[in-house]
Amino acid sequence: MRTLLLSILSSLVWTAAVVECAEPTERFEKIAERMVQAINQQDYASARRDFSKSMIEALPEEKTKRLFDGLLSELGKIRKLGQTRFNPPNQAVIPVHFERGIMDLKLVLDGDDKIIGLWFLPHVADIPVLERNKTPLSLPFKGRWLVQWGGDTKELNQHHDVPNQRFAFDFLGVGEDGKTRKGDGTKNEDYYAFGREVTSPADGIVTDVITGVRDNAPGSMNPFSVLGNAVFIEHSEHEVSVIAHLKLGSVRVKRGQNVKRGEVIGLCGNSGNSSEPHIHFHLMNTPVIQDATGIKVFFNNLEVEKNGKREQKKDYSPVKGEVLKPL
Repeated sequence: MRTLLLSILSSLVWTAAVVECAEPTERFEKIAERMVQAINQQDYASARRDFSKSMIEALPEEKTKRLFDGLLSELGKIRKLGQTRFNPPNQAVIPVHFERGIMDLKLVLDGDDKIIGLWFLPHVADIPVLERNKTPLSLPFKGRWLVQWGGDTKELNQHHDVPNQRFAFDFLGVGEDGKTRKGDGTKNEDYYAFGREVTSPADGIVTDVITGVRDNAPGSMNPFSVLGNAVFIEHSEHEVSVIAHLKLGSVRVKRGQNVKRGEVIGLCGNSGNSSEPHIHFHLMNTPVIQDATGIKVFFNNLEVEKNGKREQKKDYSPVKGEVLKPL
C-alpha cells in the first residue's frame, strides 16, 4: 500500500508552462484540506466534490471507497498536511501525514480548479534550502545591465510566487545612452543585451544544458520551451545557478564540464518564454528544477546605480530598477 499510486489521470489537459507566470498555492491547499476531512470521515461522496467530470467517470464512488479505505487501513487517519510545493502551471505536491507514515499527494487542476490528476506517492523528503548563497557569486555578465525584475516582493519581482524562482532576476543590457535598446525595437539586434557574453557566476559543474531553441522576434514569446537555451551550474550540493534565454547556437559548455568563475558560457539571446533579449538568473537547491526551491542571491563586488547615484557594493542583493556593473 505504501507504493499505492492513484494513477487517475483521465483527460489530463496540459497548459503551457510559463516561467514568469506566478500562481498561488492556496487553491491546491483548500482542495486538499476538504479532501482530507472527507477521507478521515469516510465521506467519499464529499471527497469527490472537487473532481472534474472526467475524473468522476474514471473514479466512481465505489472505486473511490476501495482506494481511500485502503489508505486508512494501511496508514491510519490523516493528521495534517505539510508545506505545498507548487509546480507551474497547474500542479502541486503536498505531504500528507498519516498516523503511521507520510505520503505525497500530487494534484493537477484544470482552469476551473477541478481535479484532473491525483496520486498518492511515496514521500520524498524535503531538500535543504539555504537562506542565502554560501558560495560567493559574481554577476553573470560584463558591462551595465538593468534589473527589470528582482527583489523580495511580488511588486518588485514577478517570479515571487513561483517557489523555485522566488528570488530570480531578469537583466536587460544597458547601452552608453542609458537605454536598453536602439531603433524601433522590432529586431533582436536593436537591444543592447543581444549577443553580449554571459559568464559563470562561480566555479562549478554544468549539470544541464538546453540548446537548439530559436530566438524569438521581440514581443513573440515561446511558452513551449520556457527557459529557452539555458545552462545549469552546480556550485555546491544545494546551490545551482540557472541562466536562461541564451542565444541560439551560442552555448559553449557541455553537461559534466567544469567551469570557472567568469568563464563565458554563452551569449544573451531571446529564446524561450522571453519577450525581448535578456538574461534570466536564479539560484535553487537542486538541479531538478521541478523539485527545487529558490535561494536568495547576494552578488560580490558590483557597482549599483539608482537615481543617478553610483555605489560600490561587496555583498548585495539587487532590486528592480537598479543598474548593475561588475567590478
